[in-house]
Amino acid sequence: MADDIIFDARGILVTLDMVSEKFVRAQGPGGQNVNKVATAVELRLDTNAIEMSDFVRARLIEIAGQRATKDGVIVLFCDRFRTQERNRQDSRERLAGLLEKASTPPPPPRRKTKPTKGAIERRLTEKSGRSTIKKNRGKVGDE
Repeated sequence: MADDIIFDARGILVTLDMVSEKFVRAQGPGGQNVNKVATAVELRLDTNAIEMSDFVRARLIEIAGQRATKDGVIVLFCDRFRTQERNRQDSRERLAGLLEKASTPPPPPRRKTKPTKGAIERRLTEKSGRSTIKKNRGKVGDE
């Protein structure tokens, strides 16, 4: 049963029966093997069939970008490797990564801060000191 689970965290459970995998011919290296064997994997996940909050679902579709359809189906196409099994494993790992990223809450926005008066004063005195050092450089005149 543990092998059937693709992702299980933060109240989201995705198993193998929730995704559909289709094998198609890949592009790229492999010689004549590419023309004969369907090694690329097209993995589809219907986000509406999974039990998750609307916020996580919207975030998942936003993170998926062009890989998500208007109906809320995420399509991952993996043809990085030459073997069907490695491409299948890669597509499942990528899906788990998307789900992990979508289920973690985004970090809070950064609040702007101002430097303290003492820090501003120290910076300005250091600048003026550096300026006088540079002014005193140069050729020594005849006296």
